[in-house]
Amino acid sequence: MATLLHDAVMNPAEVVKQRLQMYDSPHRSALRCVWTVWRTEGLGAFYRSYTTQLTMNIPFQSIHFITYEFLQEQVNPHRGYNPQSHIISGGLAGALAAAATTPLDVCKTLLNTQENMALNLANISGRLSGMANAFRMVYQLNGLPGYFKGMQARIIYQMPSTAISWSVYEFFKYFLTKHKLESRTPY
Repeated sequence: MATLLHDAVMNPAEVVKQRLQMYDSPHRSALRCVWTVWRTEGLGAFYRSYTTQLTMNIPFQSIHFITYEFLQEQVNPHRGYNPQSHIISGGLAGALAAAATTPLDVCKTLLNTQENMALNLANISGRLSGMANAFRMVYQLNGLPGYFKGMQARIIYQMPSTAISWSVYEFFKYFLTKHKLESRTPY
């Protein structure tokens, strides 16, 4: 449920971010991009990749959490507060989840940006919609390797992000639990 709500709120922001990041983007600010996309493509443009986003984030989070828990069992079996184990497990879990979901991220990016060069190469006029169409287009243009474009960058981005997130989470869990235990009065 958290992923459904998160993606419903964040998908429009992701569309704007990716359109601003495109080479030679016609958009000069985030607000201008929102206005232009809203005016020319409508509300649907902000949610064209929503199902792909969900299809990517649900397995990403599942792989991420399962891998983190598995690695913690291996490197920190007593589950004590151990910053090094949290950083290593978090970083590796994020890397694996990022690698496994890169094909979905590639398709989501294509849906969000509607990259003109890709549409022209595939002789598509108008807009590309739907995950199945994005998967077909990526394969048509680049074959299997096309699904893994940007995988290294995605891993490099996710490793420190997830390592930091887990280490901060585990620190506060430790700090709050320790504080709670110390404030108990003995019977």
